[in-house]
Amino acid sequence: MKRFYDTELDTFRAHLQLMGEQSMIQVRDALRALTTHDDTLACEIISRDETLNTLEVKIDDEAVRYMNLRAPVATTLRLVIVGMKISNNLERIGDEASNIARRVKRLNVYSGKTRLPAIPSELPAMAETALDMLTTTLGAFTTGDLAENALRAIIERDAHVDELNKRIYRKLTHDMAQHPSAISSALELTFIAKSFERIADHATNIAEELIYLTQAKDIRHETHAPATTTP
Repeated sequence: MKRFYDTELDTFRAHLQLMGEQSMIQVRDALRALTTHDDTLACEIISRDETLNTLEVKIDDEAVRYMNLRAPVATTLRLVIVGMKISNNLERIGDEASNIARRVKRLNVYSGKTRLPAIPSELPAMAETALDMLTTTLGAFTTGDLAENALRAIIERDAHVDELNKRIYRKLTHDMAQHPSAISSALELTFIAKSFERIADHATNIAEELIYLTQAKDIRHETHAPATTTP
């Protein structure tokens, strides 16, 4: 027979998994809104952000209540603490997806008034990498397949995202210098790229927390080996 506090933990984990699923949908849709110039989808992304905010509050409340009533120790305590940190990162991922959606709406307005710079090819590639990092990390949490080497492999990919972001910045800066009328649009794309880069950062944070969960090892300030990039 399952103990009541086991059920509480199951509910806590289920809410974390739901929040992870919602955050992945937000990021995936943000990329689709950008590449298809879909104003309606961008508005939906913005309106759905409140769901993630509500889940974060619920998860924090459940964590605090569990710690107050059950006084967990060892792995269970780490799960509760790590769960709160994961939910915070997921909420911020939702914020970045909403920021992208707002900037997509502005780009769509600019498109009717002036020349839009081409979306650098690195931007969708960077966004897909960030999304894959997030999907893989949350999948590891859901399945319990939390091998340290696999989580570190996710973390190492963040350097590749950073490099792609630098390339995008250089391309858009050059475009702004060549075409001053496109400065506003190019700036929006620059900020969109930065949001995807931050999403990869949050996925990295989650992977680091999962290593702490399973290994009781804090690697947040280690120097991670850079991922291999191609010119």
